[in-house]
Amino acid sequence: MGTKPARIPLFPLAGAILLPRSQLPLHIFEPRYREMVRDALAGPGRIGMIQPIPTLGDGDSSQPEPVPLFHAGCLGEIVAVEELDDGRFNIVLHGSNRFRLIAERDLGTAYRQADVDLAAFDDSEPPPLALAQRADVEREAKRFGDALGLAVDWSAVGQLDDEMLVNAIAQVAPFDAGAKQALLEEPTLAGRADLVVQLMQFQRLAPGGADVGQTLQ
Repeated sequence: MGTKPARIPLFPLAGAILLPRSQLPLHIFEPRYREMVRDALAGPGRIGMIQPIPTLGDGDSSQPEPVPLFHAGCLGEIVAVEELDDGRFNIVLHGSNRFRLIAERDLGTAYRQADVDLAAFDDSEPPPLALAQRADVEREAKRFGDALGLAVDWSAVGQLDDEMLVNAIAQVAPFDAGAKQALLEEPTLAGRADLVVQLMQFQRLAPGGADVGQTLQ
């Protein structure tokens, strides 16, 4: 596989991952990220979602010093935008493909930018899961949802295709940043499905595991 270099704006956000063919709604309120959205809308209309690596300062991207970033993220195309009267934005990103960082570039913007390799992952549409694996994902998702006390329309969930189901769990479940990153970087849908089942089982069965529901608030 060759490389496909590109220069993109970065939006570091702990606990938030985007995956190809999935969507991520975002509320943009910090001035530097308002600038990022305005510049993106005036240009190619795309933003790179990436997680900061958790540090002693908890990995909050609002810290004054640039926090270290994981080396992989996902490029998102802005497919919906609402600019509020006070300059904030509500946007929706649609994942196009994952990338690996090559190097960050100081281009004088308040937000971070980097050269990335857009050909680092094979993000072609994956084959469907085996029926037994699909059943495992749905069964563990129901147990996990019950443990968290979530009200879920499981009939609607059953209508999702395999990729939408697995990626939705990966994006919205209250896993830690390292687990989210592992899900993002997993090469195949089948591998991500196995990992998401393992993570749900671990979090559901761990002591105090049901308390993770509070992180969804």
